[in-house]
Amino acid sequence: MSALAATVDAWTRRGATGGTRGVRRLWRTELRLFLAAYVTYTLARWLFVGDLAEARGHARWIFELEQSAGVAVEGSIQRAFDSAAASWTLSNLYLAAQLAVVPGALIWLYRRAPAVYRELRNTVISTWLIAVPVFALFPVAPPRLADIGMADTVSQQAAVELTGRSTIFYNPLAAVPSLHVGFAVAVGVAVSLAVRRPWAKGLALLWGPLVALAVVATGNHYLFDIAVGLLVTALGFVVGRLPARRAIARVLLG
Repeated sequence: MSALAATVDAWTRRGATGGTRGVRRLWRTELRLFLAAYVTYTLARWLFVGDLAEARGHARWIFELEQSAGVAVEGSIQRAFDSAAASWTLSNLYLAAQLAVVPGALIWLYRRAPAVYRELRNTVISTWLIAVPVFALFPVAPPRLADIGMADTVSQQAAVELTGRSTIFYNPLAAVPSLHVGFAVAVGVAVSLAVRRPWAKGLALLWGPLVALAVVATGNHYLFDIAVGLLVTALGFVVGRLPARRAIARVLLG
């Protein structure tokens, strides 16, 4: 991943001075990078989908851990947002967070703030790849599949169901880590760095907490998942910065 990111950074510098042809070449390189990373992430996650019984066992362990810590509030949060309007809003927000906001933010930052874009791009790709062995070694059923009394509000309220044929496109036993929340926080921070107005910065930074609320209220994640998601995304940010650090070191050391 680091070599790929370093290659793309080199293309970025060339594209900035290469006119229309260079920009087109840069776009193709960016798309190939994301496609390769996403295909690797998706195939690995699908191959290591895990066993439902094992995933439910891990889910029970997480839920009991939260109960012992007094933070098993997932059911209370879902009941607090049980109205039709709130449930519909949060369910569709859950889908939009990954399907629309992450790619939309990347495209916008690519044009508005290339340096911030590169940081977010490297963070997303690194986090995807770091999460794969976690999914493989520790499959976890989300609350909606763990028999703890929580409903699947997305399937009930949104246009896309999370059951049946849709599971071909995602791993339903990959609750840990919550990349939904990790990426939402990363996107919020990145956008806040690219806008100038204080109110816009504040709104951007609220995106992460809002998505955290959505993933819990819709029965898709535990608080534990959110904590691990933030940790993995932070690690992804550090790993994603390694190519830039190496480039700086080469310049300084000649």
